[in-house]
Amino acid sequence: MRAVRFLYDRCQSLVCIAGSKSKSFPVSHGVEGVQFGDLRIDSLLFADDVVLLASLACDLQESLDHFAAACDAAGMKISTSKFEAMVLNQKKVECLLWFKEEILPQLEGLKYLGVLFTSEGRMEQEIDRRIGAHRSLVVKRELSQKAKLSIYRSIFIPTLTYGHELLVMTERTRSWVQASEMSFLRRVAGFSLRDWVRSSAIWRSSE
Repeated sequence: MRAVRFLYDRCQSLVCIAGSKSKSFPVSHGVEGVQFGDLRIDSLLFADDVVLLASLACDLQESLDHFAAACDAAGMKISTSKFEAMVLNQKKVECLLWFKEEILPQLEGLKYLGVLFTSEGRMEQEIDRRIGAHRSLVVKRELSQKAKLSIYRSIFIPTLTYGHELLVMTERTRSWVQASEMSFLRRVAGFSLRDWVRSSAIWRSSE
């Protein structure tokens, strides 16, 4: 818990511009959410990341053209190697998009703000990635059971539920998440399914 807290206590940042660094300054507030109401969102902006959204390919191409023109007017040079496109559809749909004179690569999955999105709108890969990221911690003998439970409460659960409002929680996905949570706690307690220990007993021991 202390290790996580140290990441945020007395946090300092600086800005790099053309190889030069500004003086460091304290950061006391993180990024806060904004209530959009009934507004239609055509773009997502976070730091130097830009996501353009549209229901039709022609509308998205128009947004790309406007974005390219705005960048040129501001004297900004954009690296087209970082441009990627993805169509959200349960069926595979080809979408040919241009940025200036280059065709954008169309992906079936991409990461945005640490979350893996797929073209089919399924989140199983993202959930599996999060579960796998902490699987090795449970078997570390140098960590005490108390330390592992602290990791479970302060890191595993927040990581597993990060961006949960975007997850389509089907019965299968919900069961998968609950099973992974119980598997983590069983390993922390030193039990396996072969030990025939009830899940309710595992829950009580973790409280």
